[in-house]
Amino acid sequence: MNKTYNKSRNIFVFFLVDIFLVLGALFIAFLLRFDFSIPEYIIENLFTYIPVILFAKLTSFFIFGLYRGMWRYTSISDFISIVQASSFGSLLSLAIFALLYGLSGFPKTVLFIDYALCTIFLGASRASIRIYFSNISEDQTIIGRNTPIKGRKKLIMIGAGGSAERIIREIRDNRGMKFVVVGILDDDTSKTGATIHSVPILGSIDELPNFNIPFDEIIICLPTATNVEMRRIIAICKSVGKPYRTVPTYSELIDGKVSMKSVREVSMVDLLGRKEVELDRSSISHYIYGKRVLVTGAGGSIGSELVRNCLTFDPDLLILLDQSEHNLFKIERECEGSKHPVSFQPILGDIRDKTLLQRVFSSFNPDVVFHAAAYKHVPMQEDHPWEAILTNIQGTLNLIDAAEDYNVNRFVLVSTDKAVNPTNIMGATKRVAEKLIQSKSIDSNVKFMAVRFGNVIGSSGSVIPTFQEQIRNGGPITITNPNMQRYFMSISEAAQLILQAGAMGAGGEIYVLDMGKPVNIQNIAYELIRLSGLEPETDIGIEYIGMRPGEKMYEELQTHEENIIDTGHDKILVLKNGQGNNWGKLVDDVAKIVYSAKSYDYHKVTQELKKFIPEYVPDTKTLKQRIKSSIIEEI
Repeated sequence: MNKTYNKSRNIFVFFLVDIFLVLGALFIAFLLRFDFSIPEYIIENLFTYIPVILFAKLTSFFIFGLYRGMWRYTSISDFISIVQASSFGSLLSLAIFALLYGLSGFPKTVLFIDYALCTIFLGASRASIRIYFSNISEDQTIIGRNTPIKGRKKLIMIGAGGSAERIIREIRDNRGMKFVVVGILDDDTSKTGATIHSVPILGSIDELPNFNIPFDEIIICLPTATNVEMRRIIAICKSVGKPYRTVPTYSELIDGKVSMKSVREVSMVDLLGRKEVELDRSSISHYIYGKRVLVTGAGGSIGSELVRNCLTFDPDLLILLDQSEHNLFKIERECEGSKHPVSFQPILGDIRDKTLLQRVFSSFNPDVVFHAAAYKHVPMQEDHPWEAILTNIQGTLNLIDAAEDYNVNRFVLVSTDKAVNPTNIMGATKRVAEKLIQSKSIDSNVKFMAVRFGNVIGSSGSVIPTFQEQIRNGGPITITNPNMQRYFMSISEAAQLILQAGAMGAGGEIYVLDMGKPVNIQNIAYELIRLSGLEPETDIGIEYIGMRPGEKMYEELQTHEENIIDTGHDKILVLKNGQGNNWGKLVDDVAKIVYSAKSYDYHKVTQELKKFIPEYVPDTKTLKQRIKSSIIEEI
């Protein structure tokens, strides 16, 4: 009630101000036209002119929405509306005069002078309000002055680019934010001495330790910085002993908009220093816009990021399938609160349930399937191989059958580099899933394809969250082997490249995402400790525990028989190995693997997987022990 009253009151006040401005512009126009000596006959007719001009112009102001916006946020688009409204009002006045009184005897020059003055007065009035609210408040001085600002956290921006500009503008326009930017540093010395929204650019980043203006926190506004640049900047920030945060990379931002809300702690993603993913949004939009999209494992790390990205392409319907009640609830809430309102349908269920999948496909007829549901924790699946088989293999086969039965257009399997020459159950099951996809694609109208990549930073069960938890608990960090290496990429990067690969596939491809150079696990542990403001082996101990069951010292991206083909995208390659048309035999072999899983016999499981995937080499050190000490004993 109060908000409605205040809004109505403000519109009434602005309306009265505009009446005064219109009358003032008209009177001054007459003064200028007649050299400040208005003839008596003109004065006598003013009461005829004034109602017409007021009616025409105020009507025009309402038509062009001059009272819908807030004057404190006046922008270029508002000034364009003022010019349009003023032009239309003057033309309407002229038309009414011509219609009612004719144009004889009326000084037409006055209308042109009045138009110019009215436009200037309206623009100036709104600009003055914008300037007032931008620079002055009851407890704030003009941003950029060295005067301390009471009750506000003083920020230093590193980087004088678009990200810094957007954050400074947001802080300036939002009086409720308890921040003020007191200075900017940038290595481009040509910018020194310039300002961004009255905030001065004071010098290079190296000058931060010598900065002579008090500040409380540092915001790193360099979303495209390399890992080398980020390491250097972080070292400088640490040297001054002030807290520091960073803006996300553009690939992390679904809507591409940097704001104070998006500012976060510096993480391993920043130290990877990835080149930003360049998406062909038109090709992705072509197969998602207006389509029905099913995401399995929709609440998981990759699945939920795929959902967030799909929202931006305006599908007709998003079908969110997940067997975890908690994860499904979280992604459902995200979709409800999304800035991209899209119809969605959460479904709690398991891809092992073939009947459920058939009902889902018959009810919603998805056009696109992103299959991200899987068991992926290597040591856990070594202990429970039957679960990996039933989900990663049987579940995938169920989805393939449903996609074929209901004429899905595209089917994208999310795979892993662990599928290459696998030494563990998880990798072997994913390799089986890849082979099923490739074989089925030969005689199918469905475009089946797979996307293969390495470890995803921040995904559930990955090494980095484990290290972070160990650091929070005071250590030690447990490392399997100091020489172990892994490929890493961010969740957002993985999801976006999956979408891009989905646009490329004609059927049967295995796409490999370029993850740069493999990273040493020990180095990651050291970096995470330092990011926490601590020192490795001084504040946080390191303990070497030996390689876990099923682990490899390093991962591979392709098998020996696979040939890499360029796709034209610098971060996506495609593999072709000439998979034969042997779908019937593959299904029979998969049935044997599933049968062995239901026996809960570790030896049978590994034997059947070995028959199907000859390159699968189980961990011989623990194989015998696992056969003897199977968790589920034979009945």
